[in-house]
Amino acid sequence: MKKVLIDSFFGTLFVFATLLGLREIAGLNALNAFDPIGKSIGDVELTDIAFSQLRSEPELDTSIIIVNIGPLDRGGIGEQIRLLSKFNPKVIGLDIIFSCGDGLYDSVNCPQFYDTAANNKFARAIRGFKNVVLVKRLAQTDSLLQVAGDIDVYDSMEHTDLHLRQQAFEGYANLETEAAHQEDLKSCRRFNPVMTVRGEQHYAFGVMMAMLYDSVKTKKFLDRKKYSEVINYRGNIVDWHGASNFSGRYMVLDWEQALDTTSFVPEMLRGKIIILGSLGNDLRDTSWDDKFFTPLNKNYAGKSRPDMYGVVVHANIVSMILNEDYINELAYWQELLIAALFVFLNLVLFYWINRKVPVLFDTLSIILQLAQVVLLSFLMIEFFDWFDFKLNLTTTLAGVALVGTCFEIYNSGIKSFFRWLKDKLLTKRVQGV
Repeated sequence: MKKVLIDSFFGTLFVFATLLGLREIAGLNALNAFDPIGKSIGDVELTDIAFSQLRSEPELDTSIIIVNIGPLDRGGIGEQIRLLSKFNPKVIGLDIIFSCGDGLYDSVNCPQFYDTAANNKFARAIRGFKNVVLVKRLAQTDSLLQVAGDIDVYDSMEHTDLHLRQQAFEGYANLETEAAHQEDLKSCRRFNPVMTVRGEQHYAFGVMMAMLYDSVKTKKFLDRKKYSEVINYRGNIVDWHGASNFSGRYMVLDWEQALDTTSFVPEMLRGKIIILGSLGNDLRDTSWDDKFFTPLNKNYAGKSRPDMYGVVVHANIVSMILNEDYINELAYWQELLIAALFVFLNLVLFYWINRKVPVLFDTLSIILQLAQVVLLSFLMIEFFDWFDFKLNLTTTLAGVALVGTCFEIYNSGIKSFFRWLKDKLLTKRVQGV
């Protein structure tokens, strides 16, 4: 039995070494051109099925109102803020940066800087309401980018111009995606609540709005001290094109409605969070600008079009914090420990089968692997649905899928090689007479 346990231990190391090697090969993207199916489902997580197909319909969140800024200029958006603030909302957030990020403030590169009337109207509106949250963008200087690469380390920020933002609060709008550029197609499942730039902590846009609305609940959320949080999506705005599940869970005003105070009742806004952002030229627009794939996408595999605007993603973050409806998940070391335990126990079982009923080894090992893959996949989906717990067993699934093949390679190949090497180097030969 001791020998079986030792072999199973080294076999587990071999499985993990194989997994690491396959991950490095996959990272080279060398076979992507020959794998259209893999590319189409490569961004799918099993928990997307729970989000998209299994979860019960969430209630309408009436604490958040989303407003489309549409094609309005700075003056038009300022007028929206001025009119909406008359109805005594508690917080107003604006998901757009008014800045010439390249620093070229001339009439050719930044003509809007010279539109004095529009700028003054916007600045007055910001100054006239105490709880305004503007977005900023975490960025990397060229020097940091050369050293650190495109990773989540930042040393600079882009703000709305100082003369426009007045004394408004700020929160960064950066979301976790795999996209290299803003124009790329983006999937968003997570966000960073707090980031440190040059030794100073900064809150995410959604966290800052939630903090101004209910500091107790927001501090409770921050006490989780998680670098990255899974967004517990509650729903989308009205969806005329059927791209998303759970549409109509947030009240929304189109840009012209927000300029017409007769189009809504005061109670709709009083004491609420209003978030202004781009929802296209109107609510029926099919624009993909600042739009994300989310787990609520009806086509969770082989996605055809993004389903949620960035401003609605931020609304979901605020909603999650204020409803204290978080998603918990395994720590990375726990994921690895579970994977190692499953692989080790499988190897022990395979050694037992190979010794007791070798003629049935191939059949039984395949049945056991398949059964475990199905069971673990089911548990990942249902744990998410039942307990709002992200039971990430991806490494375990990969290990279980490989353990049979690795067992045969290790048992018949690697062990035989080391036995031959031992005999070759350490066994003393009788000298000829």
